[in-house]
Amino acid sequence: MSDFEKNKEKVSELLDRFSKTGVLNHINGESVPAISGDTFENISPIDLEVVCKVSRSNSSDVNTAVDAANKAFFEWASLPGQERKKILHSIADGIEKRSEEIALIEAVDTGQSLRFMSKAALRGAANFRFFADQAPSGKDGESTFTNSQTNITMRYPIGPVGIITPWNTPFMLSTWKIAPALAAGCTVVHKPAEFSPLTAKILIEIAEEAGLPNGVWNTINGYGEEAGKFLTEHPDIKAVSFVGESATGSMIMRQGAETLKRVHFELGGKNAVVVFEDADLERAADAVVFMIYSLNGERCTSSSRLLIEDSVKEKFVQMVLKKAERIKVGHPLDPNTTVGPLIHPIHEEKVKEYLEIGIKEGATLLTGGSVDGPGGGPYVAPTIFTDVTREMRIAREEIFGPVLVVIPFQSDKEALEIANETEYGLAGYLWTNDVTRAFQFSQSMEAGMIWVNSENVRHLPTPFGGVKSSGIGRDGGDWSFDFYMETKNISFATTEHKIPKLGG
Repeated sequence: MSDFEKNKEKVSELLDRFSKTGVLNHINGESVPAISGDTFENISPIDLEVVCKVSRSNSSDVNTAVDAANKAFFEWASLPGQERKKILHSIADGIEKRSEEIALIEAVDTGQSLRFMSKAALRGAANFRFFADQAPSGKDGESTFTNSQTNITMRYPIGPVGIITPWNTPFMLSTWKIAPALAAGCTVVHKPAEFSPLTAKILIEIAEEAGLPNGVWNTINGYGEEAGKFLTEHPDIKAVSFVGESATGSMIMRQGAETLKRVHFELGGKNAVVVFEDADLERAADAVVFMIYSLNGERCTSSSRLLIEDSVKEKFVQMVLKKAERIKVGHPLDPNTTVGPLIHPIHEEKVKEYLEIGIKEGATLLTGGSVDGPGGGPYVAPTIFTDVTREMRIAREEIFGPVLVVIPFQSDKEALEIANETEYGLAGYLWTNDVTRAFQFSQSMEAGMIWVNSENVRHLPTPFGGVKSSGIGRDGGDWSFDFYMETKNISFATTEHKIPKLGG
């Protein structure tokens, strides 16, 4: 039996529990259906067959989950950081033990290749370990002095928080958001994406088996316009962290405005990778291909715009083309597959619409487009558009699929103008061997994160986030605690300084 067949057999056994019980909510330590009894169907993008039913939460379920998080908050927030550290490390241990299960289920649930989901599962464990180690110092502040005062700052957890995660790499991104919230001392109500809800259930089971007290972490399933809306509007939710589309982020901000809710958004991107003629073109080509075609192109940090210096355009495009055409499109459980099906037919329609828009706008479809894949799901092959101008919609709007647009430039000034003229500003990539140019260009690039002569390589202590329509706030390192905690200043008089007298 091949590894592919073994993977399919394992997944069939693992999915059996969900087909029998469905995906239930998890509130105050218990698996429970939606109070209304309503459900919706979860389909696999591989063959569009129903995997299971999922609880469809409404305001009653949200209220119950928030109440549980509220009741658990004081005890969890009061727990010493060292104790929270132990529990979070135990969660990481549990993730590692079940990493194969998580990867297999997520591949079927999202259409993402197993080769990437395996790494994502282990990355989830690494996220928990990193923030576990930060938990004991989360409250730490600083001290400042004057001749008459000593000031000290401290941080304390903001309260119950709402976390809404996306469908593209749901397990890893859930850990990325939830781990720092728990480390800070917050309690959590988590709403996973409705397109890929399976591994969120596994994650909270791991957490409670690791010793996380009941009510500290609660999971509700449902639609964004229902459960998500009620969560973001709830007065007892003190902050909302969201990963997803920019338009949805704007909606959440409006929904939370009434209660002056703190928000943290990781939103869309139309990220430029800028390649100059003096770059190591082979390495740059590998990085371009990896950042647009890994994870089916369904990643916010994808290098979806290739800005290439005109003098090497033809040579470089051919290098990228050869690599793209060698990528295997297929079943996500096949170890040889790089690109699997898109998440859902709804998303496929969006991507296909942009393919049509690109052709209508006059761009050349060099390779790719919709293809037939195993099972009949929504497959799109690695796609390249050339003859793209900066005004075209495919050059400015987020497609969120394996679609690369190639735009030539003549000068540093022109490259910078093109890179900055979208509404987004999440990530940027720069390839050059000119150190001065690298410093100057990267400082002027409108993006929250820039990698020079590299693909996206995450270092967990560094800040992650975007500018403009790509987000608000930063994750990573101590920046995560700035969101999940309030800062307090306490001032001590150290002398009997003169106090102004009024009225006597």
